[in-house]
Amino acid sequence: MAEAVAWTVRRLLEWTTGFFTRKQVDSPRLSAERLLAHVLMYPRIRLYTDYDRPLNDTELTTFRSLVQRAAEQEPIEYLSGTAHFFNLEFEVNRDVLIPRPDTETLVENVLQLARHTAGMESPRVLDLCTGSGCIAAAIGHHLKNAVVIATELSEKAVAVARRNIERLGLAGRVTVEQGDLFEPLVNSVDGQPFQLIVGNPPYIATAQVDALDRSVKDYEPRLALDGGPDGLLLHRRILAGAGDRLVSGGRVYLEIAFDQGGLAKEVAGGFGDFEEVRVLKDHGGNDRVLTARRK
Repeated sequence: MAEAVAWTVRRLLEWTTGFFTRKQVDSPRLSAERLLAHVLMYPRIRLYTDYDRPLNDTELTTFRSLVQRAAEQEPIEYLSGTAHFFNLEFEVNRDVLIPRPDTETLVENVLQLARHTAGMESPRVLDLCTGSGCIAAAIGHHLKNAVVIATELSEKAVAVARRNIERLGLAGRVTVEQGDLFEPLVNSVDGQPFQLIVGNPPYIATAQVDALDRSVKDYEPRLALDGGPDGLLLHRRILAGAGDRLVSGGRVYLEIAFDQGGLAKEVAGGFGDFEEVRVLKDHGGNDRVLTARRK
């Protein structure tokens, strides 16, 4: 009787990559590696030094369960509990939106401005709708003299963001407060104005949320997706309140959808506090960030 072939790291990665390809899971090989590294509690690079290591029954059972869930379009980030943004690792779960590479465009432009603008050497930054805290953390990590205050409506998301800020060693300079947009500033923190107000508010039009990919609409928090009738409800509220919170010459940076550039500029142009209204493009050449300067 032939001996059963062991399920080694190599064999599992090869089989799972093929399975994920058939099931149209994004980045099949990378997704397989991330799940297996998570189960084995390895850094991903170690899989390649342990190629011939067989998994035990417990590890196999756990891995197979995760693979099946991934095949049902549950995001790999939620299955592994981690996501990467701006070369930092974040805890994520279904209480927060998964950080995406497109959002790095916002951070890149903020860092560029802060590093090359007189008076921005030690900026006070307000990050609205912080979610996992990824924008606040990336800015705080790269601008060592910045003070960042982040607000978030969801109590569960606030808990995730605070754990991320703590784990990344940023708790001394990045503060996360629970509440609706500017509301936490009234009671929780000092009333000094900001040089920068940033954020990735929900921007999917309500009628379009149910048409999103299953991996998004069935798993990510609707609160972080639904931006009202035209997707810019929160952007209007932010712009309406930002004038009173920004120093003269301060700037707003808000993420938008790839097809909202024209409307976003029109909306921002309707607020008399702002000038130099522009839309910045992401690395794919799509409209991605609305920015405006406080007069």
